[in-house]
Amino acid sequence: MTYSEAVDYILGIPRFTKKNDVKHTKSFLKYLGDPQRGHKVIHVAGTNGKGSVCAYLDSMLRSEGKRTGLFISPHLMKINERIRTDGVPVSDEAFLLAFLRVRDAVRKMERAGFSHPTFFEFLLGMAMCVFQKEETEYVILETGLGGKLDATSAVEPPAVCVITSIGYDHMQYLGNTLEEIAGEKAGIIRPKVPVFYAASCPESDRVIESTAEENDCFCKKIGKDAYEILGIKNKHIAFSCASDYYGNTTWKLNNTGIYQPGNAMLAMEVMRYLMGEKAHPAAWHKALSDLKWEGRMEEVLPGVYVDGAHNISAVEGFVKSIPADKEGNIIIFSAVKDKAYEEMAAVLCERSGASLYVVTHIGGDRGLDAEGLGKIFRKYTKQPVVVKESVNEALAFALEQRQGRNIYCLGSLYLTGMVKKWIQEVG
Repeated sequence: MTYSEAVDYILGIPRFTKKNDVKHTKSFLKYLGDPQRGHKVIHVAGTNGKGSVCAYLDSMLRSEGKRTGLFISPHLMKINERIRTDGVPVSDEAFLLAFLRVRDAVRKMERAGFSHPTFFEFLLGMAMCVFQKEETEYVILETGLGGKLDATSAVEPPAVCVITSIGYDHMQYLGNTLEEIAGEKAGIIRPKVPVFYAASCPESDRVIESTAEENDCFCKKIGKDAYEILGIKNKHIAFSCASDYYGNTTWKLNNTGIYQPGNAMLAMEVMRYLMGEKAHPAAWHKALSDLKWEGRMEEVLPGVYVDGAHNISAVEGFVKSIPADKEGNIIIFSAVKDKAYEEMAAVLCERSGASLYVVTHIGGDRGLDAEGLGKIFRKYTKQPVVVKESVNEALAFALEQRQGRNIYCLGSLYLTGMVKKWIQEVG
């Protein structure tokens, strides 16, 4: 079997599997020989910021000389991005070897009467096989959806549980209130395992605190009072920390999103716990300032940015992050059908200060109809709204019309990946 055939197999899994419970994932891992054992696992859940927190943790752990494994989703351009060791996506060769090991275990499972693992389960199993082979000391696991029922919850016990900001997303699965959503995210909490979480709102904070208390866990909340944003300069955002532990150091992130210092602060506090007296914050400083995290307010061409904001709270963070321009910015937007796309459109039209909106279709069955999306945008703005059926057409048109204006692409990580792919192909 070739690498391409392995990828095709994995991408085809959703067509013939159903959602499995955590018990099934545990059985799946047993058939693999429990490759998750022997690692210090950092389990990360939340609505927004999970990927960034995972990336910051991975970078800081490597600055401490630790071998790391990182499992994240989704990928932007290539499926290998989901499985990383020491910050590097797994090679095609290692990907294929892990695939073959998992496929063999799955065949044994099916003969024993178990259902086939889901797409996410299959990749989780592959990741744990890669991390076992590479003998990583720390493994950072990002949940796929929720927490309580997520496949990553089968990997236990973790060394620490981390919950990023809570907001409205995936309500059809997680609940319609912030309390219900927080309850699903807090499902990663395990007895006596320390919990670090980002303050979001009193409703969700209470759920996390009470769940931690029920499980006899140390619990630390990281609020906006833990840091102060100092400004944005040379495409870096600078902030200081309120705790004396960090002294008078000015911290910098290679990003301009105003939501990122909170994500970094959460990761830093987890590092304080993990490293204890052996911590080297000076090394973290360089690790954070050097890290370029794809798809999060990332400049992919001069003045062209992609951002993975795909729910209402993330879009609200986005509009606070973009600088005002007297000529107005250009927004390229697309979304999938199960997102709150009208609410996101309203925020962008009312608060982004854009002078041109270009809406498009990201392809596939989940992609939202571009013409329909254009009608929604026109409900909320008197600025021009242009519909382009393909992402390539949308980006080419925006570049022709820019006249010095910045271009921001958001609404879906699928859109982010397609924009990056187009830029890579055209050179």
